[in-house]
Amino acid sequence: MAKKLKPPILNLAPEQERAAIDKIKRFMEDRFELKLGSFEVAEILELFTTEVAPHYYNRAVFDTQTLLKERFESIESDLWSLEKSS
Repeated sequence: MAKKLKPPILNLAPEQERAAIDKIKRFMEDRFELKLGSFEVAEILELFTTEVAPHYYNRAVFDTQTLLKERFESIESDLWSLEKSS
């Protein structure tokens, strides 16, 4: 029995999903000479959106947190430099 996949972390609009399926089909055929139908490629896409995408998503969140922390520290430093002595 096939393993039930987790719900995807992201949902593509139908036209985006169709475009992704078409790109994957072309890639598999060009790179591996493997002709897959839309159903099979949709399964591969679902696997990536449920199992792989969360890792990229979490990394993007971490990178954004790091960038914002650095920016806020820079802003704080700039604000301190504007302070007038009393």
